[in-house]
Amino acid sequence: MAVVHDWLIRVDGSVRTLAEILRVFPDADVFTLVDALEPGERAFLGGRVPRTSFLRRFPAVRAMCWYYVPLMPAAVEQLDLSGYDLVISSSSGFAKGVVVGPDQVHVAYVHSPLRFVWDLQAHYLERFGWRRGPRRWAAAAVFHYLRQWDRGSAHGVDRWVANSRFVARRIEKVHRRPASVVYPPVEVGRFTPAARRDGFYLTAAYMNPFKNLELVVRAFSRSDRELIVAGDGPERPRLERIAGENVRFVGAVDDAELASLMGRARAFVYAAPEDFGIVMAEAQAAGAPVAALGVGGACEIVRGLDHPEPTGVLFDEATPEALLDALDRLEAADISSAACRANALRFGPEAFRQGLRREVDAALAGSHRDTEAGR
Repeated sequence: MAVVHDWLIRVDGSVRTLAEILRVFPDADVFTLVDALEPGERAFLGGRVPRTSFLRRFPAVRAMCWYYVPLMPAAVEQLDLSGYDLVISSSSGFAKGVVVGPDQVHVAYVHSPLRFVWDLQAHYLERFGWRRGPRRWAAAAVFHYLRQWDRGSAHGVDRWVANSRFVARRIEKVHRRPASVVYPPVEVGRFTPAARRDGFYLTAAYMNPFKNLELVVRAFSRSDRELIVAGDGPERPRLERIAGENVRFVGAVDDAELASLMGRARAFVYAAPEDFGIVMAEAQAAGAPVAALGVGGACEIVRGLDHPEPTGVLFDEATPEALLDALDRLEAADISSAACRANALRFGPEAFRQGLRREVDAALAGSHRDTEAGR
């Protein structure tokens, strides 16, 4: 069998999910468009050398990966998977477009459809400043091409598996295909609630415009609550300039330090719409209540104040005022670390492994029935 992943640029939630897929299927070969991981980030591959596309020859591919997006449909289609009976794609848009034959079974685990050309097109154009002029025209042409390719690529998938109900609805909208839901694996064993929680709030993300950290920083800068911001990225200098004295940036932290911060924080704060949002589930595993924008995966992770055992607060508008109101409600609520931890356990790695095995077995059984019916 083969496992195909979009790209290996840095260790994020999708790469951690890939690691679990390889634990379920330890004999699988790995394919990817781009492999730019550092030597210290490669342990999960177990010595495998992923087979890559022609994009590996392009300059500065780790830093400029997104500039090569128009070439990715051609790159994924040239991966030779002809010798495999079973193909599992781990896809945020492109890996599911691999070319397979009629006797090959293709299970697509979808972190997200090509969101930047579908429901989030306007958001991406705004963020990159491509709303007008020649850049807008060029982007419109590229996005139209990618939408056409994305529709066509869906025909090669035998079974769709989404990482959340939110993503399953998007697959239904874009591809008109039903998808089962298997939540991504959360390493709940890495997190332990502290005996006593400190008074600071915590947020953590890769600092690009889409994580909406500006909203969190501006909201806390209006209050006297202490906020610790973990992570790094291109947005960090600008965020530091607008932050108040009560907002402290600690940069990129390792897994152990992040777990410690989550275990001690009064609450974890998140304001970006996510397809799932593993970091929020990690915070819950550490016993931290979560205040999150009530869009996407946050609604499936956080149990709001209307739940018998609440684990956080969801706010409806992406504004500093709405976040501050959510913090007031969270502070007035009775939310226990034990309830947060128990809530997170349903996202543990074993639940993911069992769910993935179930979906692959169903796909193989379906293929067998089709073969028998054709005889």
